[in-house]
Formats: sequence, C-alpha cells, structure tokens
Amino acid sequence: MASSFIIVAIDGGAASGKSSSARALSERFNLLHVDTGSFYRAITAELLRRGVNADDGSGVKAAVTQLRLGTRVTGRSAQMEIAGRVAGEEIRSGEVNAAVSHFAAIPDVRNALLEYQRSQATVARNHGFRGLVMEGRDIGSVIFPDADLRFFLHADPVERARRREREGHRDSIAERDRLDTGRKTAPLACPPGAISLDTTHVTLPEVVDRMAADVSRRLSP
Repeated sequence: MASSFIIVAIDGGAASGKSSSARALSERFNLLHVDTGSFYRAITAELLRRGVNADDGSGVKAAVTQLRLGTRVTGRSAQMEIAGRVAGEEIRSGEVNAAVSHFAAIPDVRNALLEYQRSQATVARNHGFRGLVMEGRDIGSVIFPDADLRFFLHADPVERARRREREGHRDSIAERDRLDTGRKTAPLACPPGAISLDTTHVTLPEVVDRMAADVSRRLSP
C-alpha cells in the first residue's frame, strides 16, 4: 500500500552496509537519514567525558537521566545534540570504539534513547522529508517494529573486517558481534518478517537498487 510518508528500518552488524545503503536511499527518495549508531557513540563519548564507567550501573543511570537531547538536521542527516552541542570526530575515537557496545548493552541507556529515536519520525515530518530511513541494530525489532519496510543486512565476518580496515577502523568484528547479539536488552537479530539481504558478494549499488525497488512501491507518486 502506497504512503505519502514512509519509515524504513535497516538493521545489521558492523560493516554490513547499513550506513552506505541508508545514505543512498536518503538521497534517492529525500528521506531523513538517522544513524542510531552515532547516537550511541555520542552518548558513549559524553559519558566517558564525565568519567562514567560502563560497569558503574548507578553512575550510568544517573548520568543518562541528566542528558538534554535534541536534534540538529544537517542536509538530510539527523545529528544528536547533547546540551545543544553536536559531538565531533571524538565519536570515532579508539576509546569510543572500545566502549560503545558495552554502554549500548545497558538497559538504562537503551531506555533513555527509545523515545528519542522514535521522535525522529516527527523531526522528519516537520522538516518536509518524504520519510525516515533509520539504521541500527534494533530498529525493526524495537524502535519501529511496524515500519513500512524492515531490512536486515548481513555479510561474512571476514569480509566485514576487511571493510572496517579499509575505513581505517581496527575494532574487532567478532567482539562487536558477540556483544551486540549476546546482550539481554534488544540483541542484534533479524526481526521476524524483515527482508534479509546478504551483502558479502553484492556491490553497494546492487544492494541499494534492491532496497529502492521496495521503497518505490511503498511511496506515493
């Protein structure tokens, strides 16, 4: 059924192709692109800046309840503001890379971001976008289980490790997968009914075209 506003959920592990696909769909269909991984990275960087350790449950809970979150739209991308500030390149630092999955596994952190992430649909509507494309690890299962389209991207771990290295990152794919799939709250998994795509031996344009065909069918002319 065609819609004048569409929500597209894209889930998958690190270097599965989520971000590149989401950005391409955003450009092609004028959708607001939301990278929820950057949200968790921004929260992680802020908590580390405050000296909060992921093992300190009460400290994490106290800190996240104090955060003032907002959204800044730049081009077609939604960026998280914390107390009016958008985090910079520090969210890609080695320290954040090593800590983000640990903080993301904490229920208080995920709960603090739940409604904020859902509110991005309102941000997209208010800014005149035709829809929202949100990428992460629990979008189709927790954040928008009723999204118009739900994709789950996966690829061979060796190939994903190569992709991360080409991007200049050296965090362990195996360790990230273990933490993301093994956490008790919103683990990484293909949601029932989602469209599963193996991107190991498929080019990015081919992946995007496959997804775009479904988006085109769901969007009103």
